Amino acid sequence: MTDTDPWVELLVGDRPLLDRTSTVERVADVLRQRIIEGALPPGTRLSEQDAGKALEVSRNTLREAFRLLVHERLLVHEFHRGVFVRVLSAEDVVDLYRIRRLLETGAVRHADASKPERVAALETAVHQGELAAAESRWRDVGTANMLFHQAVAGLAGSPRVDESMRQLLAELRLAFHVMSRPKEFHEPYLELNRSLAGLVAEGDLQETERKLNEYFDTAETQLIEAYSQTTGRTT
Repeated sequence: MTDTDPWVELLVGDRPLLDRTSTVERVADVLRQRIIEGALPPGTRLSEQDAGKALEVSRNTLREAFRLLVHERLLVHEFHRGVFVRVLSAEDVVDLYRIRRLLETGAVRHADASKPERVAALETAVHQGELAAAESRWRDVGTANMLFHQAVAGLAGSPRVDESMRQLLAELRLAFHVMSRPKEFHEPYLELNRSLAGLVAEGDLQETERKLNEYFDTAETQLIEAYSQTTGRTT
């Protein structure tokens, strides 16, 4: 391991999450969560040797976990170069927001049948975001935003929707790295998340769905504009 790869030290800290009977899926879960948290930005090269030592897993286990995440479009394998965290395109962002609308607005329509703890999860995520913002931890604000939208999808009460949303949010987090000013990007959504959580708690699902669609329109436009400035083109 080297001092220049902070993600490796984070994986060392994740080692207690694994045990001798850990599965490939468990290793993939750890790496996926680090992507969701923003600790593994696009373009990061994942050394098999360093990651294997950090998590104390075999190379075969690690390679299988990498294959799972390549299938989820979170990693890419480049011949003779290794495995890298994927760099998204503007086209990817458009498609991700298309799927978000299907999953999250669909979940909101079924929120009246949600268990109270699923509704409470929205408030918990909002509180975490506000606390992180008060301490100027803007990457953590982004993570709390991920948790909020995971909770929105959770209103559907479907394990399959929950799993799909986890994978989607990990991929979406890779898109957020294009925003050079995370405070300016994330801060306005704190109030919007608070508003959406309140509407769900009040049972006003029609207004929740309307505001959520506006939310998506604004965020997608911001990201596409950022990509156009980076690449010099739009979709």
